[in-house]
Amino acid sequence: MGTDRLAGFDPLASFAGSPVARLATASPDGTPHLVPVVFAVGSDGGDSVIYTAVDAKPKTTRRLRRLANIDDNPQVCLLVDHYTDDWTRLWWVRVDGVAAVHHDGDAMTAGQRLLRAKYPQYLSVPIDGPVIAVTGLRWSSWHA
Repeated sequence: MGTDRLAGFDPLASFAGSPVARLATASPDGTPHLVPVVFAVGSDGGDSVIYTAVDAKPKTTRRLRRLANIDDNPQVCLLVDHYTDDWTRLWWVRVDGVAAVHHDGDAMTAGQRLLRAKYPQYLSVPIDGPVIAVTGLRWSSWHA
């Protein structure tokens, strides 16, 4: 990522400032599962942690495939991208890491706090499910 920062593109800032990411998980048989998620970036001892949560927005089930997939295979990927018809302004940032599902504790509290700070919608939509924390991050990026 160092050369990107020298060129004026900050992958972490671009990623953190985006409103939505795509979270990729895989089932035990390797079937990919991709969903859009809201997220917030925090830190734990200087390392970045990405948080997303199960909230009260309507869902067809509370037994979400992403949670089951993470329980079976915690390796995940998050992708944020910026598209515009001006192809000189395109970019993407991908983060690979290890996810954990938290039903209580410090990670859940930190994730809820950061998500509420980033998304004013959480003043009226409860975060009533577990928090996913992604650590052990490897960052990749590209920009025009």
